[in-house]
Amino acid sequence: MRLKAYVAVFLVLAIVVAVSGCAQEEKKPEATPTPAPEKTEGVKIPKTEDGKYVVTIYTGSGPGSVYFAVGSMFAKVLNKKSDMIYAKGVTSGASVANAKAIGKGEALAAIIQNDVTYYAWNGKFQFEGKPVKELRGIGTLYPEPVQIVVRADSDIYTLDDLRGKKVVVGAAGSGVAATAERVLKAAGIWDDIDPVYQTFSEAAQSLVLGQVDAEFTVIAYPAPAIDQIAVKVPVRLLPVPDEVVQKLHDEGYPFYVKVVVPAGTYNGQDEDVQTIAVKSTFAVHRDLPDEVVYEMTRVLYENTDELAKAHQVAKQIDMNGAFEGLMIPLHPGAVKYYEEKGISVPADLKQ
Repeated sequence: MRLKAYVAVFLVLAIVVAVSGCAQEEKKPEATPTPAPEKTEGVKIPKTEDGKYVVTIYTGSGPGSVYFAVGSMFAKVLNKKSDMIYAKGVTSGASVANAKAIGKGEALAAIIQNDVTYYAWNGKFQFEGKPVKELRGIGTLYPEPVQIVVRADSDIYTLDDLRGKKVVVGAAGSGVAATAERVLKAAGIWDDIDPVYQTFSEAAQSLVLGQVDAEFTVIAYPAPAIDQIAVKVPVRLLPVPDEVVQKLHDEGYPFYVKVVVPAGTYNGQDEDVQTIAVKSTFAVHRDLPDEVVYEMTRVLYENTDELAKAHQVAKQIDMNGAFEGLMIPLHPGAVKYYEEKGISVPADLKQ
């Protein structure tokens, strides 16, 4: 009996020591207290020491990207105009990569082509079987024409002339690459080109050096990425003819609309060029708090003049056109802002 009593006392003492040790462990400070993550439904929202939400904005594939110019400037404006947000704009793999990053919770905000948001939401093409239902919208921003660039001294004047040529179709995994493949398939020449996957800045160098014959971009004009080429060698843009536009519509791509890039937009471009366009979309993760997205929406529309200092295309950002071409539901924080401004939000954009 005495042995059993000793054993019982020993077990009690061991439990007390273990519990005490755990309590002491819990009192130890974290190794990296900043940023301190705050968990919402499914993704961690980091915060700075002074309590601001950390929002990283995924933009485009390099400094020559309009997405990078507008997105990084928006981050600076948010930091200046908002008391609750610390933002930073970073380069990325562009639209497709941006949508996937939001789906994985690696990004909380991004600029994405509206056709790519459609594919992502519905699980099509690069998102086959893996729809990105985490996507929510703040609104569409501005049109982005497909600009197919060749050197002005080349013998390439039509899409058909690209047969057998080296064509930069965008960065791997980008929205540009998705669009280039769609357009070239509609033109019946996708299998007859030599596709090259490069960023805007890489493509600019390759075209200037004559290492490739043409470059696809999906970007607002005038585009810094194209100006990088045109200041060194004159350029031309290839037209996208009516029959290709019609085939794209027939194949289920309603996002593409006809636009004209005016003559003189770039050095060497002497004529108006008909092409097609998609619309850029500012997307966020559904788990961002409503008050954060409300604040982002407010700062966006109240500071378009500031954004235009980075690129003049920002002058086209207008809350009254925010639903044109929007292929994903709005975030509730954005809905609140629009309704406060007296803008009626379609029921199908609320979720």
